Amino acid sequence: MNITLRQLRYFLALAEHGHFTRAAEMSHVTQPALSMQIKALEEAAGASLVERTSTGVVLTPRGRQVLADAKRVMAAMSGLEQGLRQPGRGGRLTLGMIPTVAPYLLPQALPVLRARDIGRDLHVREAQTERLLEELENGQLDAAVVATPPDRDSLTGTPLFTDCFMLAGSAERITQFQKDHGPLRPEDLDPGQLLLLDEGHCLGDQALEVCGIGRHHSRLDLGAASLATLCRLAAQGMGLTFLPEIARTQEMAAAPGLAAIRFPDPQPCRQVLLMRRITTATDGWFDDLAQTLKEAGQALLASG
Repeated sequence: MNITLRQLRYFLALAEHGHFTRAAEMSHVTQPALSMQIKALEEAAGASLVERTSTGVVLTPRGRQVLADAKRVMAAMSGLEQGLRQPGRGGRLTLGMIPTVAPYLLPQALPVLRARDIGRDLHVREAQTERLLEELENGQLDAAVVATPPDRDSLTGTPLFTDCFMLAGSAERITQFQKDHGPLRPEDLDPGQLLLLDEGHCLGDQALEVCGIGRHHSRLDLGAASLATLCRLAAQGMGLTFLPEIARTQEMAAAPGLAAIRFPDPQPCRQVLLMRRITTATDGWFDDLAQTLKEAGQALLASG
């Protein structure tokens, strides 16, 4: 016999009020109807859930276990019903974001997202691009922020902002570079002096593409997994690195001694996008989310 939500609701009422008559009144059913559903639930559980006393009922050990399970089930149903009543708002929203964007964009965007009630229960997943796109395709994510337009027929993207690269290093190293080479040109960079993220991070691949070199060139291999690590090493004179413009203010504040200069136009840039499945509707929460992230990104760029 299948357990029904009605049985669980009646059982929760009985556990709360400790009396069949009061539980039936609060559930707006007759006492025989409530008793019948409780009996059916006990048959499904294969054990007595309540002990009937002269003053009402008390839960058996098995009843207390079922009570805990029933509360979890009904709480989950309540959340589902709320999400169905308010599509895209008030429900769980799972957003993926690459590590070279998340630490800078999220602090700017989250307060606005909460104020606008876009995904009240927001869960953020930080991972490299390929992992995010896989999880977006299979439904583990609702949307993902990436900086590499993917070649996947099942996905499409909305541009958020253009993030230009700057060359960063210690003040001494940057000054010396300018003395040696004059105007900054990507082709003048020595691959052996470049500090890049581990393979798999799109920022590292984009930086190499800007310079027209590949991963096989000799470089100082530090196995760095975060942009913050690269910036601190660069500030100490360990080499040069590419600094996205959205990260400029935060990383230069965190790494005293770090200097950054712009490339001449046309500056090397990356396009930051909010990805969705082709089947995801663009109205409602997705458009609201895209607009909020776009405004947050523009605010970061303006502050730099």
